[in-house]
Amino acid sequence: MGSSPPNAPPFVSIVITVRNEAPHLPELLDSLLRQAPPFEIVLVDARSHDGTPALAKEYARRHPDRVRVFERSGSRGIGRNEGARRARAPWLAFIDGDCSAHSDWLAQLRSGLADSPVAAGRTIVVGPPAYANLERVELYQGGNDVTFPSCNLGYRRSLFLQLGGFDPRFITAEDIDLNLRAVQVGARIQYVPGAVVYHRTRPTWFRFLYQAFWNGYGRKQLTEKHGTLWGNYRFRRLLHGQRSVLSWARLVAALAGYFTRVMTGGGRRLDGPPPPFNAPSAAGAGPSESAAGQMS
Repeated sequence: MGSSPPNAPPFVSIVITVRNEAPHLPELLDSLLRQAPPFEIVLVDARSHDGTPALAKEYARRHPDRVRVFERSGSRGIGRNEGARRARAPWLAFIDGDCSAHSDWLAQLRSGLADSPVAAGRTIVVGPPAYANLERVELYQGGNDVTFPSCNLGYRRSLFLQLGGFDPRFITAEDIDLNLRAVQVGARIQYVPGAVVYHRTRPTWFRFLYQAFWNGYGRKQLTEKHGTLWGNYRFRRLLHGQRSVLSWARLVAALAGYFTRVMTGGGRRLDGPPPPFNAPSAAGAGPSESAAGQMS
């Protein structure tokens, strides 16, 4: 399955890491199965305790040539690294468990990866309008917006492995860290607006602000690893976008997360090298694959 006939589109591994996404998983997988082949879906379940494992097994049983399922505990970075390690394709496409993809998503992402080793699609937030209308807090490096999220991101696998994958020490912002490192070694991030993914907003104020808190925490982790990044933000645009109570609440929650990391980071600072990407799994904690839907 890893080779394609001459002139065929390149084979892509779609990598997903999920935890307790049973309500959203069928919509996601159905949207991915409609993509232009050739591709495989590599799903890594982070030990869900809802119906996610059963659903994943069922899709693997029904589509054994398309869906492969593994289990691996840990952060999103750990799960995505496991999926990339298990991938059989030269190109990787990342998407999240609470998303769905437009039917042309993968074809469009392929077009971006044909021109650049990193491609980012357009993520459309769906949910309460007050949440959906808020923009990302962008961070630029070498003329590239490095805040494109890993719910809609493509990498040539060779570059991903060269970079060592996602740094598993990040709680959030592991995708920004990966994009920063890609740009630092000379890669260009190709924006592909036709590669559309729909991403759900958090369902409550509390969940929304909780996410903002950890996003701010992750931004501080970025400065620990990469040095000061404040000069890379476009503050005029950032402040111009604070037009509602909700946007200011998000900013305050993010700053609270940032300064929480400042006060509590201590010996956990990210100024050392990350764990080796190719390190073997710890005994008894390794991944298991679904064989035609049967997780071991």
